Amino acid sequence: MKMHNPPHPGSVLRDTVLREMTVTEFAKRLSVSRVALSRVGNGRAAVSAELAIRLAAALGGSAETWMHMQVAYDLWHAQKRKRPKIRPIELGQVA
Repeated sequence: MKMHNPPHPGSVLRDTVLREMTVTEFAKRLSVSRVALSRVGNGRAAVSAELAIRLAAALGGSAETWMHMQVAYDLWHAQKRKRPKIRPIELGQVA
């Protein structure tokens, strides 16, 4: 089932852990820069695989969950953009 406008993982962070502690405090716990974590929290940067691993270690759960949230967000927004028509390739035939 496709989600309608899935949230950016940063909004999940803002609505949970960043209500309990500052970005600076959480960034220190994750051993990442405050700026990098702030950019994710504000939806201006994506959750990387490395950050997903650190988030899972700090908050429980799995890195895959954070990556799935990011991919769902990215795909939904990519599908909304205009793109040129792409002709399907029929394998076994030379174009």
